[in-house]
Amino acid sequence: MSARERCETGPVLRPAVPGEACRVLVIRHGETDWNVGSRIQGQIDIGLNDRGRWQAARLAEALRDEPIDAIYASDLQRAWHTAEALAAVGLPQPRAEPGLRERHFGIFQGLAWDEIAEQHPEAHRRWKTRDPAFGPEGGESLEVFYARVTAVAERLLAPHPGQTVALIAHGGVLDCLYRAAARVALSAPRGWTLPNTGVGRLVHSSEGLALLGWADTRHLDEQAGADDATVGPAA
Repeated sequence: MSARERCETGPVLRPAVPGEACRVLVIRHGETDWNVGSRIQGQIDIGLNDRGRWQAARLAEALRDEPIDAIYASDLQRAWHTAEALAAVGLPQPRAEPGLRERHFGIFQGLAWDEIAEQHPEAHRRWKTRDPAFGPEGGESLEVFYARVTAVAERLLAPHPGQTVALIAHGGVLDCLYRAAARVALSAPRGWTLPNTGVGRLVHSSEGLALLGWADTRHLDEQAGADDATVGPAA
């Protein structure tokens, strides 16, 4: 399927939440070769590598018995195929949501970090300082990206009070959701990780998002590579 068409081990400990709140699993896609090569994917449709497919399968086994009522996934294949691995073990079929795509990085897309620094030094400087108003030429600013992600999360989660929903997306998307749930400013340096197939647990209520747990990778033997769009000061 094209982009356009389309945990954990052991006992699960669930903190008490209000009965009408929605439990949310936010999950980053499995590894790609561009993750390994520190190359900016953005909205370029790169598929999972062998390790990424293994990670997705391990994630699916870990979440097999979770009471998940709905799965929404970015329609970019690295996220979509991760979501399809969950459906393969009997969890709900994913629903494609373009609003969960990674940040559009404009002229940065397809470049490695050192190439960005060499070819676009001033843009690279503003990117590294986490200027919320900055967007690479042809791409989204942090402010625009954050607004997109939080709006689509609200739209997807609001119809599911009292249920459990999984969102399968990208490192930058998860970074936005973490900031929204933990009330962290866009310009603040990141002090949390965004591992491939890492599971974050949030709760959504009339008061917005709240953080329960983050970056659970107990289903993996070792931590995966870093995200091309989310390592360092830029999301």
